[in-house]
Amino acid sequence: MKRKTRILLAGLASVGGAVVGAGMLHNRRPDRRERLYATVYSEPGYMGRYERLTWNGGKREVVPLNRIKLPRIGSIRLERLVYRFQPDVRLPNPYFLWHALTERLDPSDPEEGIVGFIAMHQLAGMFSMGLWEPVRESEARSGVRLWAGRPGYPLPARDRGGPSGKAASGGSPWRDVLANTPDLGPWSTRARYLELGYHGGSGARR
Repeated sequence: MKRKTRILLAGLASVGGAVVGAGMLHNRRPDRRERLYATVYSEPGYMGRYERLTWNGGKREVVPLNRIKLPRIGSIRLERLVYRFQPDVRLPNPYFLWHALTERLDPSDPEEGIVGFIAMHQLAGMFSMGLWEPVRESEARSGVRLWAGRPGYPLPARDRGGPSGKAASGGSPWRDVLANTPDLGPWSTRARYLELGYHGGSGARR
């Protein structure tokens, strides 16, 4: 039984080390996908009716204005999250673990089943994998592109602006919203489509 226990502990240590290593590598990757939440308000200053849109990464998603049932878009608030591994190895209660490994289960004793269930539950919950954490605005890549007409690519050379979307003024067919914008000005009536994805010259993270 001691040999079996040593093998079990070695296996748990190996799994724990693999989880920690994988988590550290994942957190250092520059191409982690963002999850974007865009709250679209019908009035400036984050007022009026609103709809919350979600983009989980991958391909850009085009949303017609009539789908979100707002008469216009007055302001947009953005929230980005990225998954961060936080490996946390939590050892189970030694008594329950030892009892489950060494004692033969008696089907007629309900307490035996409870002990085994607790041990299995604690083993399954040994590794806390991580959480979604906010992305700093300076590091964010995703945003909302407003289109005055149906989205089209590639963009004409005269409409290829910088990451801030400043080229959207002067009759451009699109505007990038990459930060919280309390007042969209003329675009509150120009926008007909919203495109969620990676914009401003940043390619999609894969």
